[in-house]
Amino acid sequence: MEFQHTSVLLTEAVDALRVEKGGLYVDCTLGGGGHTAEILRRGGRVIGIDRDGEAIEAAKARIGANPDFEAVRLNFVSLKAMAEERMIAGRVSGVLFDLGVSSHQLDDPARGFSYHADAALDMRMDTREELSAAKLVNEAPEEELSRILFEYGEEKMARAIAKAIVKRREEKPIGTTSELAEIIRDAMPPKMRRDKHPAKRSFQAIRIAVNGELTGLPPALEAAYEILKPGGRLAVITFHSLEDRIVKNFFREMERGCTCPPEFPVCVCGKTPRMKSVIRKPLEASEEELASNPRARSAKLRAGEKIK
Repeated sequence: MEFQHTSVLLTEAVDALRVEKGGLYVDCTLGGGGHTAEILRRGGRVIGIDRDGEAIEAAKARIGANPDFEAVRLNFVSLKAMAEERMIAGRVSGVLFDLGVSSHQLDDPARGFSYHADAALDMRMDTREELSAAKLVNEAPEEELSRILFEYGEEKMARAIAKAIVKRREEKPIGTTSELAEIIRDAMPPKMRRDKHPAKRSFQAIRIAVNGELTGLPPALEAAYEILKPGGRLAVITFHSLEDRIVKNFFREMERGCTCPPEFPVCVCGKTPRMKSVIRKPLEASEEELASNPRARSAKLRAGEKIK
């Protein structure tokens, strides 16, 4: 299947980076290369990283031979190590994260992300990884499954769904997206089956757990700050409340100064803000963008600048 991905908040995200001609930028979620192509068009140099091999190849094909572009197959949790290896730590003008699953990953049935098509249960962004959705669903303890569904999917019926999964897998392994979607639907009361798709939250939760999307985000954001040069910018696009909460709290902490109790006459902690916000309120997709790409509906853009 041809790799297709529509970059969300394309202009807004690249505007937030304030691209400098000749400046070095790291696109931590290369995807189809949309944001990277725009940064290159504005005169920046880009190292694009992605854990998905198909995304790497698609971006290379889209951008072509360009001395200002390098594509690296890498999980962004290794961002700091990559920067140190290339000796660019402290020299980067901007870092971009476009979080979540790509349109291609959702639309390609073979990747096993979607409950809309029957396919092998996979959900790995990096197909080199051992943990797949099938392995998680068939081997994780019931209590762990329940925790994942509740914490990562905010699923109210987490316990019932986890119990139903364990009961079914005792009969035979759960191997396809359709099987899992059916188990989830049948574990819910009839009235809850009419609320969007009953498997939506559970599939999101399992995908997040398989790919470590939330556990790897805080250290990656800290690494992004560390590799920025003074005055460099960090832009992050989120798609659901769990990851957005992490990003919002990160920026809030980076903008925070003195933490001394109010009754102290002078500051003794010595803490000063490390970043300043460059977007007063998170940006969301325009009506024009939503008309052409409904998946942008939940997207939020936050950005900050490393204080000199």
